[in-house]
Amino acid sequence: MKTYICTVCGYTYDPTQGDPDNNIAPGTAFEDIPDDWSCPVCGADKSEFQQQE
Repeated sequence: MKTYICTVCGYTYDPTQGDPDNNIAPGTAFEDIPDDWSCPVCGADKSEFQQQE
């Protein structure tokens, strides 16, 4: 699975970890996260994330 980075604060979404504090289970691909999810660190919209190379 691919990781995505917040272009605002640098937080990395790792699908193997998920975002349990926001009810995103480990193993959830970034594409499968609801569109209203936001960065757990800075609150940026999901659209502010870019796939890491």
